[in-house]
Parts: sequence; structure tokens; C-alpha cells
Amino acid sequence: MSEPHSISKRYLLFSDFDQTLSFNDSGHVLSDLLGISGFSERVAGLSDIHLVQQGGELSYLLLHDPEFRRVRREHLVEVGKRVRLKANIGLLLKLLADLDGHQFSFYVVSAAPEEVIQSALEGIVDASHIFGTRFRYDANTGEIESLVRLPAGYGKVAVVEELRAKAPVGYDRLIYVGDGSSDIHVMLHVNRLEGLTIAVSENRYLAPIATRTVLSEDALSVLVPILEDVLHWDTPRIRAFFEAQGFAMRLWDKVRTDTIMLVPDGGVRAPIQ
Repeated sequence: MSEPHSISKRYLLFSDFDQTLSFNDSGHVLSDLLGISGFSERVAGLSDIHLVQQGGELSYLLLHDPEFRRVRREHLVEVGKRVRLKANIGLLLKLLADLDGHQFSFYVVSAAPEEVIQSALEGIVDASHIFGTRFRYDANTGEIESLVRLPAGYGKVAVVEELRAKAPVGYDRLIYVGDGSSDIHVMLHVNRLEGLTIAVSENRYLAPIATRTVLSEDALSVLVPILEDVLHWDTPRIRAFFEAQGFAMRLWDKVRTDTIMLVPDGGVRAPIQ
């Protein structure tokens, strides 16, 4: 006998980290922590000569730049504690566990150092669901020796496919959320499989590729295209859903890009089912 509210459909939802779940780039926060100047210029220089995969610039600097070579694991953990996260990531994960009989397993796939992401999302996202850049460290000095994994560019596609192969979901049940050029490969891959792609910035290369673009300072806002395009809810039902969670949609500018502002309405939040 099945449970009265059993999960009928399962999806995998993948999200980038820097400037997708957070407001700051990990490299900038690390540079400020160590007092290193010119991070943007160094990244731009690497980008101009196409020496590394887009999104992998920080990893290259950590391995090869003399000033960044002094970075140790504890520095990356501290960066995670200093990263400013978008609002309501924890509530987003709770709601994704069962949306009208649909279950969304949430994973973070990012070129940011894994220690940074795990530290920033500690107590929110399980470490086993975080796939960031992984380094090998010298056992004696603590110095970064080499790369074990770099999920940037096509590297993100590889992680998504590895996780999809382990999960009992169809190709069309993939959702990817990202903000920058390093997400282009994985978004094209998910689009080709008829999944859903959501951009959270107006990056000139990414926005035309993404199925939807949502601009908001609240992580919950990525639910809007999911509720519309996956669950096929209409606007009144979506508004009522957010109101039931204690939020009023004060701004929903529905053009090619959804610009959304969620504010607590002061009422009693309905329990999450």
C-alpha cells in the first residue's frame, strides 16, 4: 500500500556556487583575506590568453601564482565563513524535498574550492552533495600540490553525468542553475537533453542559452521557473504558494528575464508539508 503523499517524480537540481548561491566570488574573498591585490586583473589576463578553462582561473593561481601559493586549507575554510550567501537556501532545500509530489535532489557543482563551499554551506547542504574543485595537499607543508578535480566548463558536464547515471531519473529531469560563462557547456548539455536551465545573471553569453533567467537576491526565486515549467502552475497558484511560506511577491517583472523580490509579510508561515 502506497503512502498517501508519496513522491511521484524525481529530479536532479544542480547549482553553481559563486554568485549563484552567493554574492561574492571566492577568489575576491580570498584575496581580501590575504591582502593580495589585482585578482580581477590576473583573472582577466588568464581569460584573454585562454590558458585555462573559464572558471578555473582561481585554481590556476593557487597552483602557479607566487602570492597565492601560500594558501592553505585553513584559508579556504575561512573564506567560506566570510562568503555572503543568498537568502533562504535552507528553506529552498526543504521545499524541494516534496513539491506537489515532485522530489528534487539538490547538488552544488562549482569550480570554487570544495573547502570554501563546504564551509559556507555547512549545516545547509550535505558535504556529499557538494562537488567543487578538489586539491591534493603536501602532507608536511600543507601546500597545494595538484588538482584532483576541477568542475569548470566541460568538467561540470562530467559531474552532472556521473550523478545522473547513479540516480533513477530520465535525461529530461535535470535542472541546472548558474550565472557565468563557465556554465555554458553544462547548460547546453542539459538543454540538449530537454532539461531546464536557469540563469541568475544577465551574462551576455549565458542568458541567451538558458531556458529562463531569474534575477533576485533570494535563493527561493529559482522555484518560479520550476513551478511554471516543470509543475505547470499558473501565476495565482505560484503567488499563493509563496504567501503560504510567509512571503509576498512585491515585484515580479515578467519579461524575458524574471526579476523577483520576496519580502517576509509578517504573517504566520504555514508548515512545510
